[in-house]
Amino acid sequence: MTNGIKIFSGNSHREFAILVAKRLGLNLANCVVNKYSNQETSVTIGESVRDEDVFIIQSGCGEINDNLMELLIMINACKTASAKRITAVMPCFPYARQDKKDKSRAPITAKLVANMLTVAGANHVITMDLHASQIQGFFNIPVDNLYAEPSTLKHIRDCIPDFSSGVIVSPDAGGAKRFLKINSRATAIADKLDVEFALIHKERKKANEVSRMVLVGDVKGKACILVDDMADTCGTLGLAAKVLMENGATKVYAMVTHAVLSGKALEVINNSCLEQIIVTNTIPQDHIAPLCPKLQFIDVSSTFAEAIRRTHNGESISYLFNYVPN
Repeated sequence: MTNGIKIFSGNSHREFAILVAKRLGLNLANCVVNKYSNQETSVTIGESVRDEDVFIIQSGCGEINDNLMELLIMINACKTASAKRITAVMPCFPYARQDKKDKSRAPITAKLVANMLTVAGANHVITMDLHASQIQGFFNIPVDNLYAEPSTLKHIRDCIPDFSSGVIVSPDAGGAKRFLKINSRATAIADKLDVEFALIHKERKKANEVSRMVLVGDVKGKACILVDDMADTCGTLGLAAKVLMENGATKVYAMVTHAVLSGKALEVINNSCLEQIIVTNTIPQDHIAPLCPKLQFIDVSSTFAEAIRRTHNGESISYLFNYVPN
């Protein structure tokens, strides 16, 4: 049942919002987001939301600050228009990497974003593969952190023919302890595929610059699948692929949930040893896909659509942690 649902979209990833709405048999609700000449954001909600269950889809990508401000204003506009419940659907959570004080006087910006969403009027947040799962604790409203893992597993089984004799590799030792308390993102996938696991320890001199990488595990004569939550400049993936090939790997694939792909990322991917880099569509890639033939895409709109339907109907969403909706 989808009666009483209103789905709005900001400008960050409208194509994704259309896919989600279509899977629910709905059209996007009428909303106009513009900018005044002084760059202030203007939002006009074009239909009644009184006593409706409102879902606003806006990913943390592109012009992140503008898109975040759009989302906050849209939430507040729906709140003051007497919406029953407002859910911020954020496929990629903005500022997720600023989740702790890693140096003196560093801000915890992910906590600031959580505060802003709550103050604006959000009652609930749906996101995917948070960079650090403890970000959920920054909120005093419910947060559903969906996983790309079921879609990733399905793609590996369907599209990577030599996966059964391969190795799942975490390109960052930090990633090996970030996902849940016992299983990392990479080890969880390795366990479910019943394949071996390896990790790469990396040392950074400064942000986005890796100085040294050390492989822990045996990859000789095997296909490797690098698994990570986010790829920004892709320096880590490029170097990791090189290290794996130097240690005897036959092929190297990369599976990434959020493909930021900033700076020289496309150049790094095209010139790397990577066979393919498979990414979800939590961030729009249509404009750069023709420039990078190694990019492959996984559509996770069905997972978000089912999460919205289950949230609206008061059903559990834990099913989505292990299965891909039809």
